[in-house]
Formats: sequence, structure tokens, C-alpha cells
Amino acid sequence: MSPTLQPLIDEPALLLKEKKLLVIADLHIGIENELRENGLQVPSQTKIMEERLISIVTKNKINDIILLGDIKHTIPSSTYQERTDVKRFLETIQSYSTLHVLPGNHDGNIDRLLTPGIQLHPSDGYVFEEIGFTHGHRKPSDEIMQCDQVIIGHSHPTVMLMDRLGYRTFEQCWLRGPILSEALKEKYPTSSTSQVLLMPAFNPLCGGTAVNQDTLLGPFRSLIDVDNADLYLLDGSSLGKVKDLKESS
Repeated sequence: MSPTLQPLIDEPALLLKEKKLLVIADLHIGIENELRENGLQVPSQTKIMEERLISIVTKNKINDIILLGDIKHTIPSSTYQERTDVKRFLETIQSYSTLHVLPGNHDGNIDRLLTPGIQLHPSDGYVFEEIGFTHGHRKPSDEIMQCDQVIIGHSHPTVMLMDRLGYRTFEQCWLRGPILSEALKEKYPTSSTSQVLLMPAFNPLCGGTAVNQDTLLGPFRSLIDVDNADLYLLDGSSLGKVKDLKESS
């Protein structure tokens, strides 16, 4: 039986308590440079994310951490500062737990920034305790799609909420969606995957895809029954089905 997946309250992080495993996605270290180029002066989030992650790791006595892609931000190449920040961040976190890196679409040449002991897995996915993990930007392996549950990042899911005056806000959210069986069988005839959990971005500066307004990114958009997916805010509040929020927006 697969271990229980438990999103942490008020954190875009996933805990597999029985295995002392923590999963986070989309750190996008270095995104501040792009924002500054577009006229937005924001402080670096790297140290803030590092302190948040260390607090979570120590509080929950984590043994292993899966970094589910897009650890760095700039593509195709990175600035010297970004490379320095990424390497320092990984070295610091590695001193607390074993790190597993699954490259995302922003992680070209990430292997050059990894110190010995950090486990680099294929970008098409990694199976841990019968659960499939992949960033979500490319077609997952057949092995991943043999898992009942698959965990992805990439889309930075948010939900658009509108009050009675028409004022719109966007909140980070979790999306847990059933699989479209016909689409799945067409691409993976022997797959046994029944649901996908889409993780919010760990870096709050990332922005995201409003799942009740926009289309998900990557190949999973054609596999997930988004309308019948369940939405949860970071504080644990259930917002019901995506289709219900589409009707009310």
C-alpha cells in the first residue's frame, strides 16, 4: 500500500510522513533578475526559501527531499549569481537531508551545480514507494504511468476568486484530478494511474496558471480531467470542483 500523501498546512509542500519524505516544486532561484529587468524591484527569495525549508525539515524530521523540478530560473544559461545561489542553497539543504533532483524545463545543466551525494533522476520521472514523481513538462515514462498516483509541478496552480464587487484575487492551490481514461489508454495502454496531484510553486514570486480560467501546461493537460478535479487552498480549505468555480467566476 502506498504511503499517505499529506500537504502541509500553509506551505506548498507535500509530506509522506511514514517515509519522512518531503516534496517541493518550482523554486525558480534567480527569478528576481527577470522581474527586475521588467521594472519590478523585489528582494531575493533564496534565503527566505532556504529558511522556510530548513524549518519544515527539522520540524518534521525529514530524511529525504524531492525537488520536483525548476530549481533554477534562467534559461538557457544562468548568471554567475544564480549559479552561486543555486549551488549554495543545495549544499545547505543537503546538510539536513538527502536530496533527490528531478530536472524541470528550467534546469538545463543542473548537473553541474550538484555536489556529490545529491541524487539526480531522469526528467521523465522517478518512482518512490509506488508513487510517480515528475516535473510535468515532458512526457512521463511508462514506469511513472504504472503508478496509481502521480505528483507533478510545472503549472504553478492558482485559483481565481472574485468577490461580489467583481474584485479578483489569485490564490495558490493544490489540484487533485482524476485521469481521463480514454486519453490515458491511447498514450499508455497498460497504465494504472487513477489520479494526478498538481503542486503549487514553492517560490511565491512565480505567478501561476489559474486553473479555473486557463489551460494547464505540459502533456498532463490532456490527461487530467480538470473540470472534475478538486481544489484546495494552502490553508487546507476545500473549494470543491474546478467546474463549479468556473461557473461562478
